[in-house]
Amino acid sequence: MPYKPDDHFAKKARSESYLARSVYKLKEIQDKHQLLRKGNHILDLGASPGSWSQFASEVIGPKGQLLGIDLTEIHLCLDNAHFMVGDLNAPDWQDHLRTTPVPPPYDVVLSDMAPKTTGVKSADQARSVQLCEQALWLAEQVLRTGGHFVCKMFDNGEAPAFRQELRTKFKAAHVMRPKSTRQVSTEIFFVALGLLAPESDE
Repeated sequence: MPYKPDDHFAKKARSESYLARSVYKLKEIQDKHQLLRKGNHILDLGASPGSWSQFASEVIGPKGQLLGIDLTEIHLCLDNAHFMVGDLNAPDWQDHLRTTPVPPPYDVVLSDMAPKTTGVKSADQARSVQLCEQALWLAEQVLRTGGHFVCKMFDNGEAPAFRQELRTKFKAAHVMRPKSTRQVSTEIFFVALGLLAPESDE
């Protein structure tokens, strides 16, 4: 099916005042797994343009807090959210987060990060896997025990191994391809629920 920049979900997003059609991917994940709850503290990685943050802020309500981070500035005003420009490749990110208005630990880490595509499928897939690994590493540092993690990956041969890795660190790990995903897209989403407590060294 050819790419349709103004499809049903794009029009629906505008009618419901969301900044991007991608919001419906998170909505479907939430409908199925109920990972976002009122009062949660959320870290949203790759947050621009902000539709995931919009929806998450609605769910967590006024007692919740959200921190959205992206390489580009996010122009969005939400009473329970803060946004900053940042790069996960920068050193000491875990320490940097502790100085923000919404410091860890978090109840949920969301990552809709994607690499700038080059048109070389294998290279784009490899960079997508790298971003997921980075997001997972950070999630392990800043999530509460029992917290949840969502990330996007361009589907490839590394996906089963990544899911297995999630299964060693969370109580459950699921793979979803939301209905609002464009047919031409290879995106899949990993939903990892219930971060396990770290093993004792004793």
